[in-house]
Amino acid sequence: MEDQYLDAFIRESEEAITELNNSLLALESDPEDEQAMESIFRKAHTLKGNFGAMGFEDASDLAHAIEDLLDEMREGEMEVTPERMDMIFAGVDQIEVIVGEIEADGESSTDTSEMVAEIRGVLEDGSEAAEDDGTEEADDEQAAGSDADDAAEVSDDPDGDGSVEVDTAMFADASVDADEAYQIRVEIGDSNMKGVDGMLAVEAVADTFGLLAAEPARAEIEDGEYEAGFDLLVDAPDVDVLRGSLERVSKIDAYAVEVVDGFADGEDDGDDGGATAASTDSSVDEIKSVRVDVDRLDELHGQVEQLVTSRIKLRRAVDDGDTDAASENLNELDKISANLQNTVMDMRLIPLKKVVGKFPRLVRDLARELDKEVNFEIEGEDIELDRTILTEISDPLMHILRNSVDHGIEPPEERERTGKPREGTVELRATRERDHVIIEVEDDGAGLAVEDIRQQALEHGVRSEEELDRMEDGEIYDLAFHPGLSTKEEVTDTSGRGVGMDVVHDTVTQLDGSVSVDSEPGEGTTVSLRLPVTMAIVKVLFVQVGDEQYGVPIKNIDEISQKNGTKVINGEEVVEHDGDIYPIVDIAEAFDVPDAKENGDGMLVRIRESERQVALKCDAVTQQEEVVVKPLEGILSGTPGLSGTAVLGDGNIVHILDVVTL
Repeated sequence: MEDQYLDAFIRESEEAITELNNSLLALESDPEDEQAMESIFRKAHTLKGNFGAMGFEDASDLAHAIEDLLDEMREGEMEVTPERMDMIFAGVDQIEVIVGEIEADGESSTDTSEMVAEIRGVLEDGSEAAEDDGTEEADDEQAAGSDADDAAEVSDDPDGDGSVEVDTAMFADASVDADEAYQIRVEIGDSNMKGVDGMLAVEAVADTFGLLAAEPARAEIEDGEYEAGFDLLVDAPDVDVLRGSLERVSKIDAYAVEVVDGFADGEDDGDDGGATAASTDSSVDEIKSVRVDVDRLDELHGQVEQLVTSRIKLRRAVDDGDTDAASENLNELDKISANLQNTVMDMRLIPLKKVVGKFPRLVRDLARELDKEVNFEIEGEDIELDRTILTEISDPLMHILRNSVDHGIEPPEERERTGKPREGTVELRATRERDHVIIEVEDDGAGLAVEDIRQQALEHGVRSEEELDRMEDGEIYDLAFHPGLSTKEEVTDTSGRGVGMDVVHDTVTQLDGSVSVDSEPGEGTTVSLRLPVTMAIVKVLFVQVGDEQYGVPIKNIDEISQKNGTKVINGEEVVEHDGDIYPIVDIAEAFDVPDAKENGDGMLVRIRESERQVALKCDAVTQQEEVVVKPLEGILSGTPGLSGTAVLGDGNIVHILDVVTL
């Protein structure tokens, strides 16, 4: 199996699973939501077909069973209950596991037979209950079905009894590769989901026989763009088998079949053919998935053309020894490379919904597990972030949501006693502020208790009693990010072990962002993440320490000065600025750099108070430059004081300092 097809299959399956989960949540909330039901059917059908086409039959069988159960709900044969929705969600979870296994190993080892049997068992129980409930209704329906069969008889004389007629001239100009074919006229009864019913009817034929042509085109049928019915041209070996396939589709009100002879071998014009329509749909979907990136690719192509032209001009100027022209071309190259950089960085931006699209299901499952009622809302999911940042914040956001549902939202009875609605609200909001994105998770739960956090901080030795007395409430709330702290008295499987929130802080800090907490006891809690839109390009100040060079992000620096006027307080060297005391961090000592200048010499780089109230000591300040920062990986990941590395123009590697953890 070629990697390109497998990768496309995996990406499409992941998107379908996310959309399927969210549509199922909408259906669970409102069983009459026809739009959600139609979306569910389309996604389940897509998964079933894709699994089958790629040869993963077990997964296809599971998707088929889920589709059949949903069909019973759609037809009103079964109610939408929490228990049945749990079963469907469990099936979707198993499909997601299978997709993960296929991505990792190229195949799946998950056995779906037990889940399929469980779903089929529910279907059989439902059918038996329906039979016991109304024998007379069943007899009436059977009689009506016999009448429909009579009307749907294969038509040798379409005008003879007023049954459904076949317009044999419709495909007269079709060029198909078949000696004999059948033309089918399909009419759909009253339907609120014409697209889904049309899709099921077409699939009943296409899955078994060769679909040669369709009128209107297959894509239009599956979008519900037809009147009472549509026509299909198929290559089938046996008319009885063909009729059997059609009769299994409950929404077909009537049909007629006519043998069409005399087709000569030829090329399909691609106008109405089933296979051609399907491949065309696939191509369109892939183009849509690129979204506005198609325009960016055109822009990128234009900039590369400019780059090539400028390079030729520069080489010519150098060969001719024309330094003025060479200097002018270098300036032009600088502008082109800057535009190229911006275009490439824009291409790396991905909508936040790529990550948060899975969160409604997470909140739903947590709420059911904890016997809580939670309304989850998302705002700003179309805001874009760099791909790397988006990947890294997925787990931190999950930790925050878990804490909001477990720690924040109270049980329904407790909320009622305090005058709140039984259903709590958790809202995830994203907003753009220039080159940063603010993500807030707010709940209307119990809020954080300052005294509980103070007590925990004292017990764990995080702060002294004197330090805590001097701290504002907001600063005490931020202690919740310290490793090991948890104000949850009862440890649960969901949260409360003091793990998670410290991971949030560390991850966001490594991404050059910040995180804070605001809370009002009895009213709720808001956790705010401030993240850069992109993290690859950073303007840094280079400082010399012995024979080593380090980079300090310019945005973190408030002032650069000679090292003078320092004093020692409690054995620690500090410098005073506007009445505030800034401890001095010696970079040479922090990284054990030899041959650095003695304490009396050197420069001080004072860091902005909003980042950290310290001053960095170095030997000298050299230059400013924009660099591409590569985050540390492997065993170096998370090294205190370092955020990444940058490669300079001369090939040397420079460490970029993390002023918060230094």
